[in-house]
Amino acid sequence: MTVAALQAMKRERRKIVAVVVYDYQMAQIVDRAGVDIISVGDSVGANMWGQRSELEVTLDQMLLVCKGVRRGVGRALVSCDMPYGPLQKGAEYSKRAAEYLVNEGGADMLKLDAAAEFPESTRAIAAAGFPVWAQFGITPHTAMRYTGASKTVIELAAELKDQFVEEAQLLEEGGASLLDFTNSGPVAGPEAVAAVSIPVLGGLGGGPWLDGRVRAIGNAVGYSAAALDDGVERYANVARITLDAITAYAADVRAGQPIKGSK
Repeated sequence: MTVAALQAMKRERRKIVAVVVYDYQMAQIVDRAGVDIISVGDSVGANMWGQRSELEVTLDQMLLVCKGVRRGVGRALVSCDMPYGPLQKGAEYSKRAAEYLVNEGGADMLKLDAAAEFPESTRAIAAAGFPVWAQFGITPHTAMRYTGASKTVIELAAELKDQFVEEAQLLEEGGASLLDFTNSGPVAGPEAVAAVSIPVLGGLGGGPWLDGRVRAIGNAVGYSAAALDDGVERYANVARITLDAITAYAADVRAGQPIKGSK
């Protein structure tokens, strides 16, 4: 999969499938399933390591995760999140961080959270020849400005549609290859898609009005411990299957029975 192929999918109105993955084993599975983009997300900090938020994840941590995922992928395009820090430190620092993740980590593309907030850094990375997946909308990095609003994020996105359409156009003009419209909603989302020639994907608050969807695979298949009790509808509940399997294993050990999975 290439950037050019993804852009052709938009022109041909074929939906793009993206998933967020953090490890080598799952990377192999989703690549075999035929997804188009495998995104190495900075949400790894909260979901896999128990950190308080994405803001704690470092560039070196993202490099380590990106390397592991890259080893498991043969077909899909691998995107790696730029963690909080490089964009905020300016264009030159951002460009060096991008080179680090591409050359050392094997990323095919860099996902820049809150890219619309840092157009100079975003433009510098794209100008250096590194494909950019630029995020905009009401994101985890920009949500605090809307704190206290009585409206939902989707209602806010509808009110701010002109601003978001302009941001999408500016990001495309700045060299972005793909866009990630977070909390787009059914009003602003279609307008942004129509306003640019590059694919617009989305996770939270997205829908069929976008050129594709991105979903953390751990949430989609119920990998996290929270899936044991939260009742959310998923494609599977790996946490429940795993709990039942480990309970059965422990029972076999305690009963002196042969254990499964050993050679």
